[in-house]
Amino acid sequence: MDTLQLLRRYESRNVTFLERDGSWPIVWKRAKGVHVWDDRGRKYLDLTAAFGVASAGHANPRVVRAGQRQMETLLHAMGDVHPHARKAELARELSRVTFERWGQSKVSRYQASSRNASAAKTIFCNSGFEAVEAALKTAVLATKRRGVIAFTGAYHGLGYGALNATHRRHFRSPFQSQLGDFGSFVPFPNSKRDLVSVESSLRSLLKTKRAGGILVEPMQARGGINIPPPQFLQLLRKLCDESGALLILDEIYTGFGRTGKWFACEHSDVVPDLICLGKALTGGFPLSACVGRAELMDAAWPESTGEAIHTSTYLGHPVGCAMALAQLAEIRRLKLVVRSRDLGEFLVDKLRELKAPSLKLAVRGAGLMVGLEMTRRDGSPATSESLDIIKRLLHRGIHLPPEGEHANIISFTPPLTITRAQLLSAVRALETELGRLP
Repeated sequence: MDTLQLLRRYESRNVTFLERDGSWPIVWKRAKGVHVWDDRGRKYLDLTAAFGVASAGHANPRVVRAGQRQMETLLHAMGDVHPHARKAELARELSRVTFERWGQSKVSRYQASSRNASAAKTIFCNSGFEAVEAALKTAVLATKRRGVIAFTGAYHGLGYGALNATHRRHFRSPFQSQLGDFGSFVPFPNSKRDLVSVESSLRSLLKTKRAGGILVEPMQARGGINIPPPQFLQLLRKLCDESGALLILDEIYTGFGRTGKWFACEHSDVVPDLICLGKALTGGFPLSACVGRAELMDAAWPESTGEAIHTSTYLGHPVGCAMALAQLAEIRRLKLVVRSRDLGEFLVDKLRELKAPSLKLAVRGAGLMVGLEMTRRDGSPATSESLDIIKRLLHRGIHLPPEGEHANIISFTPPLTITRAQLLSAVRALETELGRLP
């Protein structure tokens, strides 16, 4: 029995989408650099980086070796009880790459007023939504206010706490009766002119809903590669300073060079109170982090007296921490942040040259997080056309994902190690498939 048959028989049917005709999905067998091979030996150019995780390339040798060395000496530790060295080292490194680095740059112009923290403290988690939930807990401890404001199109994960701030009804509605219902949503702005109405809505909610935090992706990935004006985060920083709410940035997808900066908030010169990190943090091991200003974290969370009030069995896993330290070193060594910026500009320029006989095409992005939105001439989302092209490209050996509520945005989030020639080959294949549309 092959892999897909096993999944159809033994995995919950709501997990893996299986086309009856066998055209989707492929079964990954191995991955290296910017390529993936399936169980039939076919090679694919991966423009997903496996949800943005493999930013330094799949199975980056130095990251893999770091994990292997750690597994040989200490495979597992005891979460919040007996620590290990890699966890302490990574906490220090995350402080240095976020709040300490920001405190030494021009970003301080948009730091929280009177809070020029020079260091940060971290809560380690396993998956992205857990980092978001650690941030939500920090906000309620720090402000004593239960509410959180999020935005249309937001994706913050599917745990019960995070679901309160994840916007799509597809994810929320089956579980609505069990949600705490402490989230409120404001439209995510697409242009500077949207900011007036966004500010009005935010001010009203901050007054009436006792919001302890504003939770936002600086740039939305799963929501459809949505890039707001730079003044957006600056507005949120100002409103949080005025109201005492915390500015929480979900950079799980956008962090570590994806958008052409170390973190997407740097495009707006804004420093948050809390930042949630994951995906590219380790290059392939389940580890995430909620990182916050040290004085805020110390004020919000009580000192441990022997039993942490937020923890898990695998907190700060030694293998994940060792891989994260190596991954951060690789991002620096390979100059992947600048590479992402330059290749992203090249990719956007090439995508803007594309035409489709029956569709309107719109390109947007930052760094190597780029989306091609496809709509029909009547303005409706070209969902079927987008999915058809993605499937046809897959069978040509090019792996691209759909994004957005209507799956009509073809997303480019490749490993940051990809070359111009490889990007160009993908664009040319896409051009061919667009030309075949009726």
